[in-house]
Amino acid sequence: MPSKARNSGAVKFYNLSVEERLRVLADESGLQEGALQAFTAQGGLNVEQADHMIENVAGLHALPLGIARNFIVNGREVLVPMAIEEPSVVAGASFMAKLARPAGGFFTHADPPHMIGQMQILDTVHPQEARLRLLEQKERLLDDVREIDPLLKKLGGGPRDLQVRVIEDSPIGPFLVAHLIYDVRDAMGANAVNTAVERIAPAVEAITGGRVLLRILSNLADQRLARARCTIRLADLGFDAFTPEEVRDGIIAAWAFAAADPYRAATHNKGIMNGVDAVVLATGNDWRAVEAGGHAYAARAGRYTSLSTWGKDAEGNLIGTLEMPMAVGLVGGATKVHPTAQAALKLMGVQTAAELAQIIAAVGLAQNLAALRALATEGIQRGHMSLHARQVAIAAGAPAELVEKLAQQLVQEKTVRIDRAEEILRAWQNQ
Repeated sequence: MPSKARNSGAVKFYNLSVEERLRVLADESGLQEGALQAFTAQGGLNVEQADHMIENVAGLHALPLGIARNFIVNGREVLVPMAIEEPSVVAGASFMAKLARPAGGFFTHADPPHMIGQMQILDTVHPQEARLRLLEQKERLLDDVREIDPLLKKLGGGPRDLQVRVIEDSPIGPFLVAHLIYDVRDAMGANAVNTAVERIAPAVEAITGGRVLLRILSNLADQRLARARCTIRLADLGFDAFTPEEVRDGIIAAWAFAAADPYRAATHNKGIMNGVDAVVLATGNDWRAVEAGGHAYAARAGRYTSLSTWGKDAEGNLIGTLEMPMAVGLVGGATKVHPTAQAALKLMGVQTAAELAQIIAAVGLAQNLAALRALATEGIQRGHMSLHARQVAIAAGAPAELVEKLAQQLVQEKTVRIDRAEEILRAWQNQ
C-alpha cells in the first residue's frame, strides 16, 4: 500500500530514541509497527538467509540505516531509507529536501524500463553487410525471444528493438555489436536480458556468418534514465553571514567547476552517489551496477563531467536537475530475499521500479545540493565535523556515557583526530 507519510518536520526525529523513531515511522507511513522490525538486529537478515544468498557465508556485515525526511516527490510525501556509514549524508539530504518543499519538492520522471543486452560478433567477412543482414531479420529475432518469459510478457515486458553497429577501431580490428533492447518491467533485468541474448545468439551467428563471443547485459542503461528537478527559493538560501545571492551563486560556481573539470567532477558525482547508493543499498538493489552506469553516462560525450546541473530562474531562484541511468527493481534478487530491503520498500510505498528510480534520483539531487551548499559557504568540514567526531570518540575507546562529551570537546577544539581523543580520555581518567 502506498505510503501516507507525514514527515513535514513537526516531529524532531533526530531527538528521539531508535524505538521511538520506529513508532513514528509506523504512524507516518500507515504501516504496522511490526512491518518495520526488519530494521532491527532481531528482525533483519540472519545468517541462515545469508547462506542462501552468496557463497562461503561466515557471518553478516551491518550498516547503519537512517531515514531521510522532508521529501516530496511528485506531490507525495516519501520517507526514504538510506544504508550508509558516512556521517552527515542523511541529515544533509533531509535538510535540502526541506528547502525544496516550499516550491513543491522534487519533480521526477523516468524512461520505460528498457535494458540493453549486448552481443559481440566476431569473424564476419564484411561487417557492414553483416549489420544489414541482421537488421533485415530484426523482427524474426525479436519474435524468437518474445515467449521465453511468459510472466514478463503477461506484465507487458519483452523485446522492443534490435540495434546493430560496427566498431571500426579496436585492438582486434573491426567487429559487430548488436544491442537487444528489452523491457524488464519491475525487475533490474540482468537475468532476463542475459537469457534473451543467449537465446538468439545462434540465430545471429547463422545470419552474419560470424561468431558471437560475449552475450551480456550492459550497465550503461542509457535507455532507462531517471530525472529529477527542484527549485530552491532565493529567500530560503541565506546562511550565517552569507546572503541568499552569495549562497546561490556559490553553488552555481561550484557546479561549474565540476562541469568543466573531471578531477572535480569525480568528487562532485561521488556526492550524488552518496545519496543514490544509500537508497539503492537499502532496497536490496545492485549499487555497483548503478555506479557503473552513472559514471559511464557522465563520460558519454568523451569527457567526464557532472551528472547534475545548477542555475537560476528568471526570479533568481536556484534550479537543479539530475539525469542518470537508474536500473533498479522491486522483484528478484535481494529485494525479495532480504527482509530489511522488503521493509524499506514498504516504508517508501513504491509500486513500480520506475517510481523507485525517481525517488532515488531526487535523493541524489538533494545530496548533491547539500555538498555544494557546504562547499560554497562553511566548507565541507564544519558541517561534517560534529557527526564525524562521534565516530572518532568511539574509535578512541570512549565509553558510551562519554562519547557525546568527548565529541563536543573535539569539535570545540577543531581537532577531530583519534590521537587527540585518546589524549583527552587519558587526562579524564587521571583526574
